Amino acid sequence: MGVNLSTGSEPDSASDQPTTTGLDARRIGTVALVFMIIAASAPLTVVAGGVPSNFAVTGLLGIPLSFVVLGIVLVLFAIGYAAMSRHVHNAGAFFAYISKGLGKPVGMGAAVTALVAYNSMQIGIAGMFGFVFSSFLDSIFGLQVSWWVCALIAWVIVGIMGVLRVDFSAKVLGIIVGTEFLVVIIYDIIGLSHSPEGVTAGGMLPDQLFAPGVGAALAFSIAAFMGFESGAIYNEEVKDPKRTAGRATIIAVSIIAVFYAFSAWAMTVAEGTSNVVGRSQEFGPDLMFVFLGEHAPVWFVDLANLLFLTSLLAALVAFHNIVARYFFALGRDRVLPSVLARTSRRTGAPIAGSLTQSGLALVVILVFAIAGAGSEDPLFPVVTLFTWLTNMGAFGLVLLMALTALAVVGFLRSHSHEYSLWTRAIAPGLSAIGLLILFISIVVNFNVLIGLEGTSVLSWLLPAIVLVPGIIGTIWALVLRSSRPQVYAGIGTGGSLG
Repeated sequence: MGVNLSTGSEPDSASDQPTTTGLDARRIGTVALVFMIIAASAPLTVVAGGVPSNFAVTGLLGIPLSFVVLGIVLVLFAIGYAAMSRHVHNAGAFFAYISKGLGKPVGMGAAVTALVAYNSMQIGIAGMFGFVFSSFLDSIFGLQVSWWVCALIAWVIVGIMGVLRVDFSAKVLGIIVGTEFLVVIIYDIIGLSHSPEGVTAGGMLPDQLFAPGVGAALAFSIAAFMGFESGAIYNEEVKDPKRTAGRATIIAVSIIAVFYAFSAWAMTVAEGTSNVVGRSQEFGPDLMFVFLGEHAPVWFVDLANLLFLTSLLAALVAFHNIVARYFFALGRDRVLPSVLARTSRRTGAPIAGSLTQSGLALVVILVFAIAGAGSEDPLFPVVTLFTWLTNMGAFGLVLLMALTALAVVGFLRSHSHEYSLWTRAIAPGLSAIGLLILFISIVVNFNVLIGLEGTSVLSWLLPAIVLVPGIIGTIWALVLRSSRPQVYAGIGTGGSLG
């Protein structure tokens, strides 16, 4: 059973109404949570789309090594993050962690930034889904359907799954992620067996990464990990709040780092070190499917394209769930309208937060649909909606991870008897340094990430859309401290001061 608190509605008429204020507890185990974390990362989307795009834009061979470097930084982050998750069980995750480690004003600013960043990731992916689904329908069935219609189909599916039990989403995402891994592994095997220039260490040598453009390469690659930190967001719904989220986070980030590094290296071998950059620049996100078309049966290529689509759908569901729980946490702490804390008595889902995220997604999709109505570029939703919003999201989330790493150091200082110096200070401290360097790289290379040459208004406007609301959130917390001290005291506490 969940830990739902009734608001007083009649039991015989409110069984399906959103009249509770607690999430459905004890639903998610470690394996299920690992799949949910990896689903947000979208493995097939990263390997098929992100890796060749990184090769193409940066011109560096060391993209496989970039995943190893980032994996080390994020495992260091996960060590302290997992330790703190044993003590803080809050669907607001970053919001709660930063509030407890760096203070409530900073935590409130982080919460608003997280809302903008996660919404940007979720809605941006809808643009890529719309483009891919539209192309799929055209190539397989000869149907010409606008990208935004296809995006709205995903919007309906995601909206429905968002109000169902979280363990149902976990099962669906587990199946999708499993098939994604299988397709990529088969591609890796075919690529390694083809190896026109032999199986070499190309892509894994330090001088192939640490060269001009390394900042852009790392900034591109970090987007592949976004969502790995979401384990703690489900800490109120896992079977063992003291262990499940932390364990799942470390497992997930380790799997993601190794899998992406190996698959990017396999792509280098499959194309040849002298050809992979050129072929990536020629075919972009189609490179993997072009290769499979040359070396695999037609039915497998069609299946890979279909699973590319479901990979995007899984990421949409995963990020939708994250946003819904952030709305829930902020509503429960009364820093946003308390109606957002309502959950469904029947499913335990944060139904108000889910519907709010769906509403925001609908508005943004329709705005871009109207803006692109006169465009003849079929890639419009990719180069605008997807590219702009997902890079905005990555920008905000890397900053939040750096702040969270510092918050872990601050929080665990009072737990020196439970954790070693390595866990409470050295590992999170090193990760904070790495993440701050990465954040600076994203800022410096933001125009490259959104496909622009030179600076433009978008180079500062898009990051500002993420940062300014956070500054306003911090100011709002300071206002609450003097005007509504009881609400201020509840920031990051999960609705309980006890």
